[in-house]
Amino acid sequence: MIKLLLTGDDVTVMNDLTQRLQACYASAVHDVLRQMGHDNCVLPSNLIALDPTQRLAGEIYTISGHIDRTLSPHQSLLAWAQVLSRVPGGKVLVCQPNTKDIALMGELSARALMVKNTLGYVVDGRCRDTDFILEMGFPVFCDLNTPADIVERWTYDRLGEPITIGTVTIVSGDYLIADRDGIVVISASVCEEAVSQTEQVMSTESDMRDAILGGMDPEQAYLKYRKF
Repeated sequence: MIKLLLTGDDVTVMNDLTQRLQACYASAVHDVLRQMGHDNCVLPSNLIALDPTQRLAGEIYTISGHIDRTLSPHQSLLAWAQVLSRVPGGKVLVCQPNTKDIALMGELSARALMVKNTLGYVVDGRCRDTDFILEMGFPVFCDLNTPADIVERWTYDRLGEPITIGTVTIVSGDYLIADRDGIVVISASVCEEAVSQTEQVMSTESDMRDAILGGMDPEQAYLKYRKF
């Protein structure tokens, strides 16, 4: 509800926060969150990018669903089309399908989301049509792939409501950063502070990197910069 009351200036701040987060990396954000007392923030390590060179960051919108073998082909496909229609644009979609038996992302779905300027997609499950998705450059993080689709098998039950992946509860409006190291979820209430501290950490790491490359002893470098 709060998001519907945002002013134009507030939206600009949110977009700026996404851009700043996109310049960070997952390990540094994790370290900052741990120091802030928010260490339960990493999604399971089996969730990786289809393209390991891709990175993803932005505000989250959640999807949840379940297996339903009573559905007709029309019912299951219509339900998925409703998901693609109803999710907001410009977000990172995070899906808890509650199954690992079928793919919850494919080529046509990815194309429809790209038209909505969706930043990327994270699913605690499977993907298919991976060659096409890689070709179009749409960031997808999943665990494995399968040709099996949702037809007569799956429907959504909640959009925009809290989900859990691994031990992490994810709320729409939270933020996410994902890269080759893994996926970190940042609560909306601390994201501004976490990003600001991460930017400081990255600056310190840059100074420490230069010092080590310049010949500084590792122990002396640690004692000076308190990083490693």
